[in-house]
Amino acid sequence: MIQNKVIYETNLIDIKLLKRGKVRDIYDLGKHLLLISTDRLSAFDVVFREPIPNKGIVLNKLSEFWFNKTSELVRNHFISTLVSNHYPELMKYEEELKNRSMIVEKTKVIPFEFIVRGHLMGSAYEEYKNDCKVGSYMLEKGLKYGDKLPKPLFTPSTKEEGKHDRNITYEELKDLIGEAKAEKISKISLNLYEFAYNYALNRGIIIADTKFEFGEIENEIILIDEIFTPDSSRFILKDDFDKGRVDKSLDKQFVRDYLTSIGWNKEPPPPSLPKDVIEETSQRYLKIYELLTGNNL
Repeated sequence: MIQNKVIYETNLIDIKLLKRGKVRDIYDLGKHLLLISTDRLSAFDVVFREPIPNKGIVLNKLSEFWFNKTSELVRNHFISTLVSNHYPELMKYEEELKNRSMIVEKTKVIPFEFIVRGHLMGSAYEEYKNDCKVGSYMLEKGLKYGDKLPKPLFTPSTKEEGKHDRNITYEELKDLIGEAKAEKISKISLNLYEFAYNYALNRGIIIADTKFEFGEIENEIILIDEIFTPDSSRFILKDDFDKGRVDKSLDKQFVRDYLTSIGWNKEPPPPSLPKDVIEETSQRYLKIYELLTGNNL
């Protein structure tokens, strides 16, 4: 296993900090951006005080894996994880950057999250229980939590700084960003999901749902942020799914379930995470990386 120290926050004193997101620290390199995946954990849009060991490394390396694997489906912002080869001035920060950073292209960010759901889980199931609808889609009655949907659904949401994201309909999205752009992003998102779903299924994993983010370079749609990681996706072992154990996922849902079980109101300040929850979360992140890539960290 890679022996990297836990990184909760970075401080590259002579590099311009552009933004400290929930998980990633973003620095401005001039022509490019430097994304550093820390070990911070966010759940229900709240950042927790306790880091998750190896989490940032998994996010960074798994995103690199998928960016390379899907590059023929859509252009993405990924350039390299060999950051000091491109910017030698970063060499002195090797300890903070190793295995958890990448250089990416700058884009004009489209400020929404684009979610594809292949199985009825999470907030989609809560919506469905009300009136059998998920976003813009009317579904048949009688579906259970975790059921595979007849076809994957494209369900966008807002990105609200400092607030909870809000699910919106496809029709609302078209009004907000334009019909042509919405249709293009929907098609790209569904194609990416289908490709990864089939790849993962061959490795004994079901990708129940996932979210994408996109930007633009000269009006070309660019895949950005992260892709098919345990922060952005819900992964279930096919063996567990076949046995009806849809609640045992290899992703952040384990933490969400714990937080729900203790009755947290999903508002700051967050509760402290017990040591066993931290350790189990770290192990689940490592396991999904190994299963998807065939490599060990």
